[in-house]
Amino acid sequence: MIKLSNRLQRIADYITPGNRVADIGSDHALLPIYLLQSGKVPTAIAGELNEGPYQAARKGAADAGLQQRLEVRKGDGLSVLSGGEADSVTIAGMGGSLMSMILEAGDQAGKLQGVTELVLQPNVGEDEVRLWLLGKGWMLCEESILEEDGKIYEVLHARRADHAAASNEELYDGSFLPLDWDRGELKGLLVRMGPHLLRKPTAVLIEKWRLEIEKLERICRQLSGSELPESALKKTQFERDIRRIEEVLGCLPTELQ
Repeated sequence: MIKLSNRLQRIADYITPGNRVADIGSDHALLPIYLLQSGKVPTAIAGELNEGPYQAARKGAADAGLQQRLEVRKGDGLSVLSGGEADSVTIAGMGGSLMSMILEAGDQAGKLQGVTELVLQPNVGEDEVRLWLLGKGWMLCEESILEEDGKIYEVLHARRADHAAASNEELYDGSFLPLDWDRGELKGLLVRMGPHLLRKPTAVLIEKWRLEIEKLERICRQLSGSELPESALKKTQFERDIRRIEEVLGCLPTELQ
């Protein structure tokens, strides 16, 4: 059985056993091959837009002897799917903006019909994915954050549920944080930093936001050299952002910092 990276393994761990899986942007189809070899899923679809990875996925399926259970399709995003073909959809390794666009286009085209589970790993822009899930009534049931090969990744696990609205209302209630902010700002914070991640903080989460502060401080130093009014305004906004992140980190356990 193939061995996955820690990032892909975390995605695999979230998949509900027995579900039919569609992996969008599957690259070499490592994830669906693993899920099939491990017996966690009965069938899988690997979608890939680019010719090179598409051919690599086909070869991987053939080498593993899985052509009967793993169908490799070439196409853009969720266009490779028909409604009702999959129970779980995974998308990984792209920006949150593009991921949200793929999900929205697929949803509008009925490609998510019958899909009950999404496992998503955006490289950046996790807040855009959380906003899409929230707006579409998906319940964000789990999140995790990990570091691998010098990069930090977040994995979001969402499900369809009758009680999703009530669950999300509770999830995005930031009253568990001792911050004197209005409710809208607290909700925005949870969308940005992760409602589950902030409830169960780790050293990796703190590292991610310390790095973000360093990046913002570098930008502020660059803006200090400009005499343009808009540069001063941006610097003020970034400085406020830094203070807000610092306030949040100050609420987290000191032993992690």
